Amino acid sequence: MKIKSLVAMSALALLAGYAPLSFSAGAGAGGKSSDDKVEFVGTPAPGSKFSKLQDGMYEKEVIDLIGPPTDQTSYQTGKAFIPFHFGGDNYRTAFRYKGEGELTFSGGGMGSTSLKLIKVEVDTKSTGYFRD
Repeated sequence: MKIKSLVAMSALALLAGYAPLSFSAGAGAGGKSSDDKVEFVGTPAPGSKFSKLQDGMYEKEVIDLIGPPTDQTSYQTGKAFIPFHFGGDNYRTAFRYKGEGELTFSGGGMGSTSLKLIKVEVDTKSTGYFRD
């Protein structure tokens, strides 16, 4: 009886080991997924900092391209509290730029430290600061 239990537990452990690979946000054919698309709220003015942003950019690329933000904040998402969630989007970081608006980055996949741009909100009246 103990051997059957051991075999059953081993099979479950093996399947659980492969679960994150099949359920995580993966890319489809061509290496791109729908998660690569940046959501734009508003239209950046031609020649503005936000008009230079493209799909698939990461935090470091954005800072190198348009400079550091006026202010920034980070927060956990609900996915951080899901047991056995090994995918990304466990936390987000938001950048505010004075006179431009807000950029939101997603990160926190298992073993990942990079933040990917997911949303651009244009607000030309932005002070650039987060107010609690």
